[in-house]
Amino acid sequence: MSDIVVIGAGQAGAALAAKLRALGHGGRIALIGAEPAAPYQRPPLSKAYLLGEIGLDRLTLRADDFWAEQGIDLRPATRVTGIDRAGKRVLTEAGETIPYDMLALTTGSVPRRLPAAMGGDLAGVHTMRSLADADALAPELVAGRRVLIVGGGYIGLEAAAVAAKRGLEVTLVEAAPRILGRVAAPETSDWFRALHLGHGVRIMEGAALSRLTGDGRVSGADLADGSRIEADFVIVGIGIAPDTALAEAAGLALDNGIRTDAQGRTPDPAIWAAGDCASFPWEGAQLRLESVPHAIDMAELVAENMLGAGRDYVPAPWFWSDQYDVKLQIAGLNTGYDRVVVRQAGAARSHWYYRAGRLISVDAMNDPRAFMTARRLLAMGRSPDPQAVADPETDLKALLA
Repeated sequence: MSDIVVIGAGQAGAALAAKLRALGHGGRIALIGAEPAAPYQRPPLSKAYLLGEIGLDRLTLRADDFWAEQGIDLRPATRVTGIDRAGKRVLTEAGETIPYDMLALTTGSVPRRLPAAMGGDLAGVHTMRSLADADALAPELVAGRRVLIVGGGYIGLEAAAVAAKRGLEVTLVEAAPRILGRVAAPETSDWFRALHLGHGVRIMEGAALSRLTGDGRVSGADLADGSRIEADFVIVGIGIAPDTALAEAAGLALDNGIRTDAQGRTPDPAIWAAGDCASFPWEGAQLRLESVPHAIDMAELVAENMLGAGRDYVPAPWFWSDQYDVKLQIAGLNTGYDRVVVRQAGAARSHWYYRAGRLISVDAMNDPRAFMTARRLLAMGRSPDPQAVADPETDLKALLA
């Protein structure tokens, strides 16, 4: 039986290792993670965990004894420093070498940070990605304090919602003309802008940050237009980047992430990749997705392919975001949309994206029926008539008929 090493103990790595054992792989499986905690969920960190509604015990993906019972060698707090492809071994910061017959890279992603020249290294400047990030940020969330959030994507908006719920004075700056400009239609941007304004968040769009200021600790920010914002601390939510440092150092091909074929294999036949860090061929380009469902789905398929299944990965993308009492659920990918149809049925609202007459994505705000209907339609390759979608009297089930 072959020895398999998995680098990255997040959602993808945990799913891949568990799937290997569930499929009957009898060889050694080592799951290596740099963080000291056992594999845990990241999405609740910026929501329920920061709000104090759940503890670490509800974040972990598996019971404490799962890994040992499955014979999976879980190695937290272990930083990998290099991959020796010729010798088929992994090198750790502690000087250990771990041999492999097959290697899976599930290294995930890292938050984009402001450069030091813009004050990104000042104390009180936070990102929100890991358990350590959440634990460092939690003491800052004291009612009445002033927080500046840099970035109007989903990360920044979720942080704004948490801070507003905790009674802080929240200012969010977005350099682009509108929040969610890269990921959603103007209709969705408008809806979430109104939501946040209704909760007292100050939103500044088209507001480029010049630099954060402060003597050792951040105290405010200067904007490109010469205006200034005072702040007690800052949350930077300007996106994430695939963690490809190990792959690049090992000479693996990069293309919007670690480049793989449709089955998740890199050009090195012994090395595979899955999750946020990996890109795979899709509709003529290398696609990289950032979501928990994708991380699990791709990782489990890669586990099958490492054992010889030979199946191509066909994504069925879906995402979600929780802000205040709103659950946003997104089905599909809206890239290249040319029409947006708004459906308002009572308190439920959804935005349906079309490209050349074909349904490609739906944003559903507190509308799980629209979300589930959209997922089924996308899976079937069906595109309902836009007029029927827009009519609140249309039974969503009828769209599936």
